[in-house]
Amino acid sequence: MLTMPVTVEIIGNGIRRADFQTVYNIFNQADRIFSTFRDDSEISRINRGEISIHQASPTLRYVLALAEATKKDTSGYFDIHRPDGLDPLGIVKGWMINEAAKELRRRGFKNFFIEVGGDIQADGLSEEGKKWQVGIRNPFNKEEIIKVVELSAFGIATSGTYERGRHIYNPKKDFDEANKIVSLTVIGSDVYEADRFATAAFAMGEKGIQFIEKLPDFEGYMINRNGVATLTTGWKKHEIH
Repeated sequence: MLTMPVTVEIIGNGIRRADFQTVYNIFNQADRIFSTFRDDSEISRINRGEISIHQASPTLRYVLALAEATKKDTSGYFDIHRPDGLDPLGIVKGWMINEAAKELRRRGFKNFFIEVGGDIQADGLSEEGKKWQVGIRNPFNKEEIIKVVELSAFGIATSGTYERGRHIYNPKKDFDEANKIVSLTVIGSDVYEADRFATAAFAMGEKGIQFIEKLPDFEGYMINRNGVATLTTGWKKHEIH
């Protein structure tokens, strides 16, 4: 999980190395607990049947409860159950970034930017005194930025196939609606909310953007496999023209 690129930028006075370290400690702990790529993680041990969920750490049980709540909130389109066990990455990344943001706020910081693998929490203003700018990649050409949004006190998350290949599937149907889209970006009140709903909406396929449209205070930008973009009605309030 932590093989993903990580960026942490904090703006303000009295910044210490320990402030950055506390963020990385949160990420490292999440990796030890939730990474399905580590044989020694708790989730891997659960998937191998070595320990039960009841024997797992409070943090793991809490996040699994969040996953179940998200499954309910999305009418079953968010589901961490896989044929080979549990895979909570669709919620963990946003959750751990949000936890790091909470810690920075507790330390008194108001202006910061945290990114892990394209999921971002942007608070306050950048060093230039402006809202943080975030580029949306072209899913057919990773080197091209097709949209730029400005964010302050928002989270943004993208679900798509251009980084990890196909890893999100429609859990409710025998045929796969998710293969009809290649990218779906969601802006929400924080990165945890954006991440969980981006994953679920991607699994819905082309109707996922309608799901985001109906969520209060959320915006979305979807690109289908033919390169056609669909955006929610309020998306442009974040976009740089």
